[in-house]
Amino acid sequence: MPRIDAPTVAEHRERRRDALITAATGLLAEHGAEGVTLAAAGAAAGLARSSVYQYFDSTPALLAAVVEDAMAQNGARLAAALGRARGPAGRVDAFVRSTLDTATDPTHRAIHALAGSALPDECLARVAELHREQYQPLLDALVELGVPEPGLTMEIVVAMVVEASRAIADGRGRARVLARTLDLVHHGIGPGEPTTG
Repeated sequence: MPRIDAPTVAEHRERRRDALITAATGLLAEHGAEGVTLAAAGAAAGLARSSVYQYFDSTPALLAAVVEDAMAQNGARLAAALGRARGPAGRVDAFVRSTLDTATDPTHRAIHALAGSALPDECLARVAELHREQYQPLLDALVELGVPEPGLTMEIVVAMVVEASRAIADGRGRARVLARTLDLVHHGIGPGEPTTG
């Protein structure tokens, strides 16, 4: 029987599953979706290939778990940032800042790598659903600010933030990109003083 390295079997299994997800996230960020296999993730996590199948029955299942984990981490960071913001304009700024803060994070790079991969439809649908959940606070803030066509405005702001994130990941200075993005957002959605932070 394999050695249990946790107080309970359930915790042992959770730790091993987390180790596989962490390993797959690293592989995804470094090599793209084609670099993620059950064998590669198992090797990176220090598990035998046969052990990996106790946790995931396919590479798409492992990638789906990576998506859930990464999006949950991003969502928690965003929720914390929004919770500290003052007023709807502050929440818009917090959304931009928090999103750009993840631009060089391996988790963000992993999710970005999945965008062009051939994931199963249900996994792609889940990614879209998780993104919608994360965009909802931005939409709520825009509605509260009374901007015209808040849904369309949200889509444009998100597209701008995605491109700004790409610029940071490509080596542009975060402070410079953030300042320019916030300037464009402030002028695009109407009056409002930039928030500090």
